[in-house]
Amino acid sequence: MSTTPKSLADTTTFKPVKPLDTLHHVAISVQDIATAVQWYSENFHCTVAHQDATWAMLNFANISLALVIPEQHPPHIAFTHPQAEKFGQLKTHSDGTRSTSISDPSGNPVEIMARE
Repeated sequence: MSTTPKSLADTTTFKPVKPLDTLHHVAISVQDIATAVQWYSENFHCTVAHQDATWAMLNFANISLALVIPEQHPPHIAFTHPQAEKFGQLKTHSDGTRSTSISDPSGNPVEIMARE
């Protein structure tokens, strides 16, 4: 009988019990939406999914980036969830998405978006 320890790879495999949730977007604070949209569009390959005076949504290959005016929308992180309504009443936004906002244990704003 061998006493050589097995490697971690030999004994452990990662199998999610259920599908992982989706990170939809990260929202960062900007001073001017139009200026920020122009800068990101000129420096990175992305598309503008929505833009108004208070926020914009830029789509990249793997995630979306929201540009927000803090007085209108706080910087935050957003996830899609199959039961978003269990986190609170869903609000319909100008782009047609629906979501509610909560805070994580450290007070960070988290947006929970309904899957459409």
